[in-house]
Amino acid sequence: MSQQRNIILGVTGSIAAHKAIDLASLLTKAGHAVRVVMTADAQKFVTSLPFKTMSRHPVVTNLYDEEEGWKPTHITLADEAHLLVIAPATANVLAKLAHGLADDALTCLALALNPAAKILIAPAMNGQMWQHPATQANVAALQARGVEFIGPDEGMLSCGYEGTGRLEPVENIARRATALLG
Repeated sequence: MSQQRNIILGVTGSIAAHKAIDLASLLTKAGHAVRVVMTADAQKFVTSLPFKTMSRHPVVTNLYDEEEGWKPTHITLADEAHLLVIAPATANVLAKLAHGLADDALTCLALALNPAAKILIAPAMNGQMWQHPATQANVAALQARGVEFIGPDEGMLSCGYEGTGRLEPVENIARRATALLG
């Protein structure tokens, strides 16, 4: 890879959040600069420490997390991003993104994202939530704006149901993210 690419990995509140640690590791090993942004709900499932270790960067867990300088961290990351990957993405974050709601670091970053950056979303949720017309309308709205989706996968879900809603295997997400960066 001739130039290191900046990937923002958004992690939302799903039981699949623990798989995002492996995704951060794969993307970092592939030579990308990975910056992780976690929602408050994601922090109910995993802590920021493994993401900090795997990405080798501080993790943004709050809209008001600030680094050095005068520009807000989420704006700096949005300006410098080549790709925003949200994995896992909950129905809640899909709705926020589709309707332009920005009440945390991840959704504010997504709204402020550099227009040249691409977005890859890997949903993970209960199968009925995934199939719900509201969720499908939100997915369609985001796709119409150029957002790419990978998954969800089929299989046994953490809620005990069998169906579509599992996070796509992280190896597939990492491969697609790298391909989107050219």
